[in-house]
Amino acid sequence: MSELNYWRETHSPLYSFIFTLPLFLIYEIGVFAISASDLPLLRNGADVLMRQILETFGVFGVYGFSGTFLIGFIVAFLRQKKNLRSSAVRGEYLLTMFIESIGWAIILTIVMMWTPTVLMISTKDSRLMQHIVLAVGAGIYEEFVFRVILITGLSHVIGFIFQWNNLAKNTCAILLSAMFFSGFHFVGVYGEIPSINLFIIRTLAGVVLGGIYVMRGFGVAAYTHTIYDLFVLVKFTTST
Repeated sequence: MSELNYWRETHSPLYSFIFTLPLFLIYEIGVFAISASDLPLLRNGADVLMRQILETFGVFGVYGFSGTFLIGFIVAFLRQKKNLRSSAVRGEYLLTMFIESIGWAIILTIVMMWTPTVLMISTKDSRLMQHIVLAVGAGIYEEFVFRVILITGLSHVIGFIFQWNNLAKNTCAILLSAMFFSGFHFVGVYGEIPSINLFIIRTLAGVVLGGIYVMRGFGVAAYTHTIYDLFVLVKFTTST
């Protein structure tokens, strides 16, 4: 396996689509299996936010954003596959991406251990399955909204306005998206009580995840977020 080819090819939408498809399916099937009557309450907050935005454009239903998300990735998959018609999807690349994501999640955990608390999943109760499903949902939907959409959009806007180079505009976009990501957790009926300490801690997490997204793409960022949340979930459920 060529290291150069691995870093280049696995950063593509093709590998991100294939790599994150299992997370997408686990989340959607898991949410439905837990309780069909409580779907709007159990779904990840970023998922709910995007569904509300889509409803303003006439796209309704619990699975409105899910369907739009999946269609978008299918389009990305087909476009990338056309461009790489001579390239096969390598199973060893996907396995290496998973191992790499575990490594990034460990690094994120170490970074967050320096702060007063470990965040992402902050509720400790007996609904283990619900939290597992929501951890997967956070990896998919929060990374899609706050990294793919927000960092990409902010980077283009900043570059257009200030004519900065890639490093400067991406750095600024990562920081701004991390702040939006952190503030998002305090919004809405189920949001947490605003706290400057929690805001700073989650902003730090957003910066790390944003950096991973820019360097390694959506797939690795989504798995890193999910695995980190599962690490936190294990900590909460095993602590006494």
